[in-house]
Amino acid sequence: MAQGKTFDFDNQPTMLGHPVGLFILFFTELWERFSYYGMRGILVLFLVAQTNADNPGFGWTEGRALELYGWYTMLVYVASIPGGLLADRLLGQKKSVMLGGLLLCAGHGILAIEAEWAFFTGLALIIAGVGCLKPNISTMVGGLYRQGDDRRDVGFTIFYIGINVGAFLASLLVGWVGVEYGWHYGFGLAGIGMFIGQIVYMSGQKYLKGVGDAPTKEETSAEANVFGELFKRRNAVLALALISALGVYLIVSGSIGYGLLAIFLAFAVGVSIIFYQDSNQVERDQLMVTFLSFLIIITFWGAFEQAGGLMNLYAEQKTDRMLGGFEVPAPWFQSLNPLYIILFGTPVGLFWLWWKRKGREASSLFKMAVGVIIMGWGFLFMSGASMQYEKLGESAMYWLVLAYLLHTIGELCASPVALSFITKLSPARYVSFMMGFYFAATGLGNKVAGALGEAAQSAGELEIFTGIAIFCTVIGLLVIALLKPLKRLTHGAEEQGEDTHFEEQEGYEVADIPEDESDAGPKRDGSVLDPPNQ
Repeated sequence: MAQGKTFDFDNQPTMLGHPVGLFILFFTELWERFSYYGMRGILVLFLVAQTNADNPGFGWTEGRALELYGWYTMLVYVASIPGGLLADRLLGQKKSVMLGGLLLCAGHGILAIEAEWAFFTGLALIIAGVGCLKPNISTMVGGLYRQGDDRRDVGFTIFYIGINVGAFLASLLVGWVGVEYGWHYGFGLAGIGMFIGQIVYMSGQKYLKGVGDAPTKEETSAEANVFGELFKRRNAVLALALISALGVYLIVSGSIGYGLLAIFLAFAVGVSIIFYQDSNQVERDQLMVTFLSFLIIITFWGAFEQAGGLMNLYAEQKTDRMLGGFEVPAPWFQSLNPLYIILFGTPVGLFWLWWKRKGREASSLFKMAVGVIIMGWGFLFMSGASMQYEKLGESAMYWLVLAYLLHTIGELCASPVALSFITKLSPARYVSFMMGFYFAATGLGNKVAGALGEAAQSAGELEIFTGIAIFCTVIGLLVIALLKPLKRLTHGAEEQGEDTHFEEQEGYEVADIPEDESDAGPKRDGSVLDPPNQ
């Protein structure tokens, strides 16, 4: 990457003590998140709405709608991998964000057309657009500051406030327009938001000169040719062949999506084997802990992402949403997560700082485990809602309000440290690939969320909600029970840099790589830090 090589740090116009470029990126991301979460908030409701209803949709079954929701939200994350590679190898972050914004404008615009071909075309363009924009715009924020600039953490905090403001407004405005005036008007409003964001980004290019420029040939040629090695290692080839064969079988059997997913996982497993073989014993131990972290991440997002799927349908169909004489639109409940993040992000971060200063366990693995448990307990409120529904024929809104509260507290415990922890444990030469694996794990979690929503159509919502709570609790307690041996396997990597718990406070997802001088990983200027002494 060519971050900040020609950026004039000293002569940049400022606003509130920060480069004006920060606020260009702030509003770009705010409107991009507005468009994405606005569309996501009404997607499943549109799919299940009857074709002959006052506000018609596709009339799909809930199982089919949740299946698509799972695939869509998974692909949005997985697309970050080619999006990041496109920026690192060819376009640079700045042009990739520009391309992503244009694709998103086109995708949201097409979604406003009332035709099935337009719907799927729009989703495909949105997936590609988010893949180009999402993993690169956060990197550009870091490029606005010199190494060691104490304004950087504040800059990222401002940036993430924009993300959560966008998500909060989207659930309210797009959700209301979609429910009251028509789903396609809601999609159109989301598109207008993205168009505003793109205009802001294009008009602010003069404040981003030298940030996120295209890489030089020397930089790209210096990267390890991991995929070339994939077909030269016996164990990697064997794993690739076996898992790919399963994928081909699934495709032939008619499960095309799962077959392609298996082939993608085959490459991921093959690359992981190469990483493991080419590492020393300390690095191998750390990689083992990293791969375990991916399982925690899949578990977390597999439960958390019920928000736009099963919990969204539950709010629409089984919740008494009357507040006085006003019926609360179902998508509005999704605004609780970004609202809670804005309200509780700092208190939760300060709690962990206080907890650590008391000399108590505050490792990243512990925080992730606690976050999974707390988030899982939020589904006990949904179990209570389900039992109330079975008894009375409807459930109260406070169940959803409390469930989202625990989900957000859990997210604030786990999400800020997850990617930071992974990058600290990853060998410096592989850190970019491990970031891609992180997005892939998050995407798989989203697919699991869709599959659980589908399962609820036959198993029952009470059983699924309760099962999620139990499973998350067991996984969290298991990690806590194994904490000492797992921490030994990290060989002190986490202590290489201070973890303030404030690297990330974004609603719904994680996007930024932390950047302490003591961390092994790529700098914002594209160079690579020496790995820590081991």
